[in-house]
Amino acid sequence: MAGKFLSLFGPLSRFMPEVGSPTRKVSFNEKLFWTAMALIIYLVMSQVNLFNVDSGGQTFAAYQVIFASNQGTLTTLGIGPIVTGGLILQLLIGSSIINADLGHPEDRALFTAATKFFAILLTVVQASAYLVGGVFGTLDTGTTIIIFAQLIFAGIILMLLDEMMQKGWGLGSGISLFILAGVAQRIMWDSFGISAILADGHNYGAFIALGEIIAGGHPIVDAFLRYDSNGVLTTYPSMIGFIATAVIFILVIYMEGVRVELPISHANYRGFRGKYPIKLLYVSNLPVIFASALFANVAVVAQLLYTQPWGSGNWFAQLIGTYTVTEGTPQLTGGLAYYVTAPNGIAGLLADPLRAAIYALIMISFAVIFSLTWLEVGGLGPSTVAQQLVDSGMQIPGFRRSGKSIEMILKRYIPVVTVLGGAIIGLIAAVAGFFGVFGTGTGILLAVGILYQYYQLLVQEQVAEMYPALGKVLG
Repeated sequence: MAGKFLSLFGPLSRFMPEVGSPTRKVSFNEKLFWTAMALIIYLVMSQVNLFNVDSGGQTFAAYQVIFASNQGTLTTLGIGPIVTGGLILQLLIGSSIINADLGHPEDRALFTAATKFFAILLTVVQASAYLVGGVFGTLDTGTTIIIFAQLIFAGIILMLLDEMMQKGWGLGSGISLFILAGVAQRIMWDSFGISAILADGHNYGAFIALGEIIAGGHPIVDAFLRYDSNGVLTTYPSMIGFIATAVIFILVIYMEGVRVELPISHANYRGFRGKYPIKLLYVSNLPVIFASALFANVAVVAQLLYTQPWGSGNWFAQLIGTYTVTEGTPQLTGGLAYYVTAPNGIAGLLADPLRAAIYALIMISFAVIFSLTWLEVGGLGPSTVAQQLVDSGMQIPGFRRSGKSIEMILKRYIPVVTVLGGAIIGLIAAVAGFFGVFGTGTGILLAVGILYQYYQLLVQEQVAEMYPALGKVLG
């Protein structure tokens, strides 16, 4: 049962906005409709500028794909508050600071209410941090109040869209859908973006630049390593980034299919045998989302402290992040925020290899930590899975049909696979960014995982529509 902490959110849940659960079976076509509507609303919000804010800027560009955000628009905060709120509660439960049995319906409902409360609270906090930190420049009082209200309203809308999807009105979750949409937009821009002529004499998109280079009779190598007019390696999208993107897609798709399969049989039907798969990427891409959310919040705090009058001389502010003003623009050059921000492409890797190594080590470590935490929070631990198999009448041939015996066998595989899978996705997310992949390394990793999940979900939904009896077993 829930501890005292989660019980506090029972009365609060009555006053928080909520999307009701379906009282009937939602058809596959209707789910597609509501999924499309959620996506359209998100895309429209990502193009509507905040009041008196003309351009998005690139203050937190490294995290915009991860948080499905577009700075300067209604989706400036994106899904950041939702993910961060869930992250805080998962850490508290995973470390046993607060007690909760998420397999119990009452505890699960309180956990959902607490997550929603923290998401709204963090929307307020992050909106305040952006305004106080001067991300949108110097604003008068009236404009500040209007932008603050816009950010709060947009944050609540995204939270409700995600809740609508997760309660069964749509397919998957809003968080996954918005991330996928953001990554797709970024890949298209990195590939075919046409902007003002850049310092290297070509347009921004890698394929547009490739066409210009071929048409102009320039060496083809200029499309793989793009330099400016002074011979300095730039971070513009290149064909190396495109090749790296393709390699990461293929690699992650392959790893999604790597699994250990345990033989199982039904206790009451001797002829029924099957296999229980334990995937290499057992907890999917969630650890990378949580790690990136943590790193992004460090960057936001660093920016906020830097903008304060006392920030430049305060030891704590220097520990979180140090800045150097280059051509009137502050650039992050040190502190914790510097080392949890991925270097931008090959140029960033060559400029500071030590930073790249430290970033990769931190990303891998936190991916493993969040993978292990999610085992219990997400109900994927050996004891939970063993009980689920027993409750469904399954057993492992040659062993007694009891939760303890099945749990003992699962403990041989699940913890090892969790650690290994977390380390692998952390390494891929870090290293992919070093080669300038389109949509960022973490974005590509998340997009492939989300696409794979949607493929499985669509197949399951179609099977459930065609064979209702089998759908009850799958669901």
